[in-house]
Order: sequence, then structure tokens, then C-alpha cells
Amino acid sequence: MSYRPMIAVSAAVTAALAGVAAWAQIRLPADTQLPIHWDAAGQPDRLADAGTALFLPVLIAVALTATLAIVPRIEPMQRDMERSRPLFLTAWTAVMAIMVVVEAMTAAPAFGYAVPPTLLVAAVGAMLVAIGNMLPKSRPGFFVGIRTPWAIIDEDNWIATHRIGARMMTGAGLVVMLAAVLPLPSMARTLAVTGAIAAAVVVPVAYSFLHWRRAAAG
Repeated sequence: MSYRPMIAVSAAVTAALAGVAAWAQIRLPADTQLPIHWDAAGQPDRLADAGTALFLPVLIAVALTATLAIVPRIEPMQRDMERSRPLFLTAWTAVMAIMVVVEAMTAAPAFGYAVPPTLLVAAVGAMLVAIGNMLPKSRPGFFVGIRTPWAIIDEDNWIATHRIGARMMTGAGLVVMLAAVLPLPSMARTLAVTGAIAAAVVVPVAYSFLHWRRAAAG
């Protein structure tokens, strides 16, 4: 099945980001410094000149679109790639949405808006929830899903790993979103976000390995 509609949407979003970046740059003084990186608590921790900061999300969006457009063509397990289509499209949509949020946060001062610094944290949490809900709708492949070596070679392992991974990632996303909206100290928010994401990564990988060991022993 063709991914051309998604490529077209991504190209349109990227063009819109470029337009916003150019408009914002015109409105800002030449010596303006804007954030290009935020820590786990949502606080800016790295600045750059306005041009760099405003157009960096555009360049990242171009790179993401090009990479994601290529993935379906080079996936060796083509049949399973089609079966993983819902997860792939959800992840593609989610990362492009993150680029929109980043551009909005970066460009906001040019238009007189004050964006909450935790907006990006909340957006990452929402992305995790969206992807987590789609994880079970995937099958073994080299580019999509929780690609442990034990899951790729065994579809039963893949299915079991993605079921636990879906729960962990969805739960992590909810924790991250709560951490973004609750009035937590910066350190507490950082620990909640990093801890939730670490658990969502480590637990499914460990589970996949243990599932393989049990199957090999049995």
C-alpha cells in the first residue's frame, strides 16, 4: 500500500513550519536567542540565534520525512511491514506533531505568546500514549516496533513483548502527561519523566529476553 498521502501531509506540515519560521525571524531582533533544547522537566537548557532555533525543527522534519518515506521500501519483511502499518503511521504522525509543538514553542515569543515550558513534556507523553495503544497492531520487522532479536525471530515472542510494551508505554505516557500538568518541583518532574520512559524501554526488552529463555528451556 502506498505511503504517498502521508509523505504529502508531512511535506505540507514541513512547508508550514518553514513559513512560520521565516515569519517569526522577520519579527525578531537580529540578536535574539531562542531555545533549541529542553530538559526532561521542560526547561530550556540550550539557546541559539533565532535563525538556527527557528529553522532547526524544519530541518529535522525534512530528515524525518525522508527517512520514514524510505523505511517501507527497504524493510526486508514486506508482508509484516504492511501488518505494522497502523503503528508506523501513528509513530510518523506523532513525531511530526512533536515538530509542530517544538516550532510553536520556539516561535511563540515572536508573536507575543508565552507558551508553558512543560508543553513539550505533555506532547511527548501524548505521543507515548498514542504509540503504546498501537504497539499490539504490529508484527516482526527490522524498523517498526520493539525490535529485540528474540522478538524478531519469533512471532509469539513479538506479540507477547508488544502486549507488555503497550501497557508500559501507555502507562509511561500518562505519567509523563501528569508530570507536565502537576505543579511539581523541577527535579521531581525530571525523575518522573525519565523514570517512566526508562521503565517503558527496559521492561519490554527484559521481558522479551525472559520469554525467549523460557521457550528455549521448555
